[in-house]
Formats: sequence, structure tokens, C-alpha cells
Amino acid sequence: MPAPIPSPQPDASAPFNDPAATPSYAERTRRLVPGYDDMLRMAGVLAAERAPADAQVLVIGAGGGAEIATLAQMQAQWRFTGVDPAQPMLDLARETLGPLMDRVHLHHGYVDTAPQGPFDAATCILTLHFVTPDERRRTLQEIRRRLKPGAPLVIAHLSFPQMPEDEKQRGFARYVAFAVSSGVNAADVQNAATVMATRLTILAPTDEEAMLTDAGFTGVQVFHAGLAFRGWVAWA
Repeated sequence: MPAPIPSPQPDASAPFNDPAATPSYAERTRRLVPGYDDMLRMAGVLAAERAPADAQVLVIGAGGGAEIATLAQMQAQWRFTGVDPAQPMLDLARETLGPLMDRVHLHHGYVDTAPQGPFDAATCILTLHFVTPDERRRTLQEIRRRLKPGAPLVIAHLSFPQMPEDEKQRGFARYVAFAVSSGVNAADVQNAATVMATRLTILAPTDEEAMLTDAGFTGVQVFHAGLAFRGWVAWA
């Protein structure tokens, strides 16, 4: 099991509960996360490999609505249960999804209070790096309990190998350079990089894969790698 990492500071995810900050979330994420839109489409492709045409899909960290919107546009019969602890982000999801809300149930809270399913697929994009290893392990176990046997789980978040401090700083510098090249204000990007470095729980990819296996998932495969971000697909 991976060694425990200190919990993120209480304000690491505070912007998600700030109604003034949520409207710019989707565009800001597209500029900060390499390949964000393609990542969401890949999640849809991977989930559809085993999910039926009328799948019930569990989306953890659904606030904002971009993830559900992408999947719903790819699969016209899928229905979604979106879970998020931040009410302003759920409000933004409702606005983003518009008429697609006919196929969506939004749950304010965490996965342990979410509907039991069973679900045909699950996704958890850009969420797990906000929680401690123990909380992450429990979240994966709760997702696994809600999936049908063989159902896919697609996750993606910050993850990079443990490395000397100078190499780690070089990695953060690349992230800053990418975001600035995407049009994000340099000071804002530097602040985001500081949060990443000091307040978020970032594990090595090998530890991430071990945690998925420990939670009961099989066939863990990497499907995305973009600077400090990694994505995996696995099956219940």
C-alpha cells in the first residue's frame, strides 16, 4: 500500500463552493488540463466498450456538467447519476446540461450516500487528487460496490512518479508554461501550480494502479498521459 500523504489543506477545493468562481470553471479547466476535451471523449469510448446502449452511468465529481454533457452527446440512451459535494457546481451542471437534464439525476453529497445502483459504468475525472489516500481508497471501494460485475471505471487526475525535487519543479514549470500558452494569466497559473505542489494528494502512477486493484478492479490500463495528468480504465 502507498505511504500516507498529508491531507490537502481545507481550502484546496474551496473555489468549487464559491458561486462567483464556478461560471469560468469549464473554460479554465480546458486551458489548465492538457487534452481535457479529448480525455472526456476517450472516457466515453472506453465506457461504451462494455456498457449497454441504455446504460446507467455513475459520475463522481459531476459538478460543472462538461463530463456528463460529453457522454450524453455520445450516447443518446445513457442515463446518468452525477455526484458532487459542491452545490454551486451542481447548479452550474444544471445550467450546462439544459435539456439533457431529462436523462440526469444530480446528487448533492459524496459517493457513500449516492444511489446504490447497480450501474453499468462509472467515471471520476479530475476529482481524486483532492482527497487523501485513505479517502481515495474508500471512494474507489464505494464505486466498486455500485458497479455491475465487469462494468468499466474511467478515472483521470494528477499523478506522476516520485522524483527528486529539481525534477518535480521542472514538471510544474512545464505545466505552467502549457497553461500560459493556452491563454491563462501567468500569476493565476503559478497559484494553481503552488496548490498542486503543496495542498493536493498526488500519488505515483504505480500507487494509483495498486489502489485500483486493492479496491477490487481488474485489467487496469493507462489511456491518457499529459504532463502531470494520467488516466486509467479498469473493470469491476
